[in-house]
Amino acid sequence: MTVAFHRLGVRRDGDEWIVGRVDSGDFVAVPEEGLLAIRLLGQGMSVEQVRARLWEETGTDLDVDDFVADLSDAGLVAEVEGRPVPSPPPPRPTFPWLQPRYVRWTLHPALHLALSVPIGAGIACLALRPAIFPGWEAALWTGHGVAVLLTWAAIAWLTTGLHELAHLVTARAAGVPARMTLGTRLQFLVAQTDVSGIWLAPTRVRVTVYLSGMAVDLTICGLALTWAYFIGPNPLTSWTILIQALRLANQLLVFMRTDLYFLLQDVTGCRNLYGDGAAYVRGLLRGRRNTLAALPPRERLSVRLYAMLQSVGTVACLAFAALVTLPLVITLIAHSVRDLLAAVEPWAMAEAVVVLVLVIVPDVLWARVWWRRHGPRIRRATAAVARR
Repeated sequence: MTVAFHRLGVRRDGDEWIVGRVDSGDFVAVPEEGLLAIRLLGQGMSVEQVRARLWEETGTDLDVDDFVADLSDAGLVAEVEGRPVPSPPPPRPTFPWLQPRYVRWTLHPALHLALSVPIGAGIACLALRPAIFPGWEAALWTGHGVAVLLTWAAIAWLTTGLHELAHLVTARAAGVPARMTLGTRLQFLVAQTDVSGIWLAPTRVRVTVYLSGMAVDLTICGLALTWAYFIGPNPLTSWTILIQALRLANQLLVFMRTDLYFLLQDVTGCRNLYGDGAAYVRGLLRGRRNTLAALPPRERLSVRLYAMLQSVGTVACLAFAALVTLPLVITLIAHSVRDLLAAVEPWAMAEAVVVLVLVIVPDVLWARVWWRRHGPRIRRATAAVARR
């Protein structure tokens, strides 16, 4: 039996090799013998020939048939005996016309040094005059709530777009066909950029892609702080500073898959810190203590520590949603509906409508995105229960 692979890339990772497809983000970790087997299969050797060659050169009796089956399940095998292996097409990247050669400059250290100027200036201005950091009352620049809410929404979505664009552009500069989508992190609706293909890039490039969004956030915040110091605060800079500061603080919630989570995962050398941590906790709840046996020894301590943080953070976050966020949302909706029904002036009606839209639409989007991700699993579980 002969095998043909999709276009693969490789990167050494400790004692193993990461092998996978940049276009689809599918990767596996294999030992030296596995990498040799992939290369021999890619040269047109049959499964039987590869097994014999491995035994001759390394003394390893690898079940190449099972190995090929695992690679096929991972989406790396294109053909078996000349017959195509069915697999979903790679996701369509965002802005496919954006070629790496157009944006390769975003990975240059000179740009990173240049961004440190506005960031450093903002920090210096804040240190010299802490009062330029606004309170929430500074952002309430008018008594018309609808104008304040629309200002907040416009700045929040604009800066979110710039944050995600930074991830997209730096990943594209590294040859990764990244794409921007909406996603969920616990009770939060988030914009996110899938940069899975960056796994094969060098460490410096991976770190640049992970932190590029935060670099943009810090740059925007630094510019706004500098403006407030030299020219004076205004509603625009106040909202910008507050929104960016809140977004940067949210990155510290590494029990969700924030930008800093991916940096933490890379630094600890773990390949799926979030998934392994969740599996470890589920195993403990079911009385199993050997759920980490399949992981390399160097990852086990990191996963255990992260699992503790993940558990505490998730419980705290969901408790906050149940005790604070949900009652607040219900109250806002109830008050807005009451104000809309009782409103006489057009401005009051518009304000009630804007509040309803800004509160309800994100929740509807969250529910849709969440169901698209988890719905098939729930339907399968429901069908399995019904068959019993």
